[in-house]
Amino acid sequence: MSIYEEVEFEDLDYDPTTQIYTYPCPCGDKFTISLEELWDGEDVATCPSCTLRIEIIYDEEDLPEWRNDDDENDGEGEGDDLNEEGEEKKEEVDEGLATITRKSLSVK
Repeated sequence: MSIYEEVEFEDLDYDPTTQIYTYPCPCGDKFTISLEELWDGEDVATCPSCTLRIEIIYDEEDLPEWRNDDDENDGEGEGDDLNEEGEEKKEEVDEGLATITRKSLSVK
C-alpha cells in the first residue's frame, strides 16, 4: 500500500455532526476517515474517487471523544425523560394549534 502524503491531524477538517475528518485530494474529491476509525487505531484515509491514500499523524489523546450514536438510542437512561418531555411539549403545541384553527374557522 503506497501513501501519497503524511498529514498532521491538525490539518484535517472535522464535521462534529458526522464525526468524519476530511482532507482535500488532488483529484478534486476529499480523503475521508471517521473518528471511530481513528479511535480504532486506523491511520490511513482513502479518497473515494481515486486510488490515493494519506497517512494521518496523530496521538489518541488529541482526538475528541467518540459519540456512539447507537448508545444514545438504546431506550435507557436520561434520554427517555427528555424524549417524553419532548412528546408532551409536541402534544401541547398540537392542541394549541388545533384550538387556534377552530377559533379562526368559527370567526364570521
